[in-house]
Amino acid sequence: MGSLPHITAPALTVRTPDGTIHRFSRSFHIGRDRQCELSVEDVHVSRRHAVVLMAEGRWSLRDLQSANGIFVDGRQLEIVPIEGDLMVSLGHDGPRLAFTLEQSAARATTQPSSADSGEPVDEAMQIDDYADRYFGGDTGEIEVGGRTMMIRRAFNRVQQKQKRRYRWMVAGMACVALAAGGYAFYSYRQLSKQQAIAEQIFYTMKSIDVNIADVERRVATTGAGQDQVRRYLDERRKLEANYDQFVTGLSSRNMSEQDRLILRVTRALGECDLAAPSEYIREVHTYIRKWQTSGRFVRAAKLAQDTGYTRVIVEELLKQSLAPQFFYLAMQESDFEPFRSGPPTKWGIAKGMWQFIPETGARYGLKIGPLAGAAVPDKADERLHWDKATVAAARYIKDIYTTDAQASGLLVMASYNWGERRVIDLLRTMPADPRERNFWKLLERHRQRMPLQTYDYVFYIVSAAVIGENPRLFGFPIDNPLAAFEKS
Repeated sequence: MGSLPHITAPALTVRTPDGTIHRFSRSFHIGRDRQCELSVEDVHVSRRHAVVLMAEGRWSLRDLQSANGIFVDGRQLEIVPIEGDLMVSLGHDGPRLAFTLEQSAARATTQPSSADSGEPVDEAMQIDDYADRYFGGDTGEIEVGGRTMMIRRAFNRVQQKQKRRYRWMVAGMACVALAAGGYAFYSYRQLSKQQAIAEQIFYTMKSIDVNIADVERRVATTGAGQDQVRRYLDERRKLEANYDQFVTGLSSRNMSEQDRLILRVTRALGECDLAAPSEYIREVHTYIRKWQTSGRFVRAAKLAQDTGYTRVIVEELLKQSLAPQFFYLAMQESDFEPFRSGPPTKWGIAKGMWQFIPETGARYGLKIGPLAGAAVPDKADERLHWDKATVAAARYIKDIYTTDAQASGLLVMASYNWGERRVIDLLRTMPADPRERNFWKLLERHRQRMPLQTYDYVFYIVSAAVIGENPRLFGFPIDNPLAAFEKS
């Protein structure tokens, strides 16, 4: 190949903040990247911050769209000609570099290229130089000839053809994206409709649960209404089968097994699993971690198993058509210790496995002993007879279940701890629609009125019930205490 015009330029020296002087005779990059010819380690410096170009015998500094820019005398500039001594800051408050041109005049001569002369060639820099000159370099600082202008015009014509082709490609991609977006929106609408139908089925089942509880209470009193209970149960089973189909179709979303257990227990306790807020799931995990920090769960579960409490408690709950997970209410109340006494309160001292206060215990047929005012065991007090107290507790829970709590297990728990009258009074300030009367809505409207003790109480029971579904999944060395009793 023929020789190219080769224009020599004075060498350029750069002094970095540490006092080191670097000398360059060809284009180079400045940045934090180790691959840059001038590497500057500083938080203000981008990986490839700027480039110093040598073209037509002249040096210039260009910002490479860095995060903090380049500054000369406090002004941010994109391009800076280097014509003598120059002080540049990388970023307004960044490191300062001192540029100095060596005192030798630039001379244009016709020489063999460095590739022909055997000198080492930095191909990337050489390509950058030619790209700047022929394909969009600095149009104001560098004078170009007719040949260069012809090359530029030819390049611009090629660019115009490519732009037209790219416009068609972009238009095609936009159509594809629009179609995909339309399908996604349609899928979302369908999913929303299915979820709305599933929720309607769920709350219809809840209404039937309340009706069943009302009729069962009438059956217990008068003996009439058993056929109606059976009809309600048949209708509920059909609805539950439909609901299961919807839930199966909607549960394809990514979810951990622990989250699935939380929703399963939430549904068993009478709340719509599809409507469970994400913050509720996170809070249940918080209380699961609290159980994991103590040995209380395992000790209590083993005590109930070894003494036969588990079987009797679950059987009494099922007799009242209650979820067996209410078993964990007694765990939270007393750790299944039948002789436990609570602290003195204005309602008296709560006693026994189910921690009945005297008034509630007597209302459900338990004889209150002469030592009711002392936090000591009393054989004459039937609250401490765990079997009789369990029958009374199952009846009490069922009665709360049929009130304005509307078959919500979480509201039942809150009522058991705080008093059903207080919870019902708050619920009656809310819409009668079961969708608007659940534990989450109660918190949303009346969180400041609910005692922290009651809030903790509900979440400790729910989290214990979740752990109980698969204790080993949560790191507990026992099996599900209710495995033999839960419905399939």
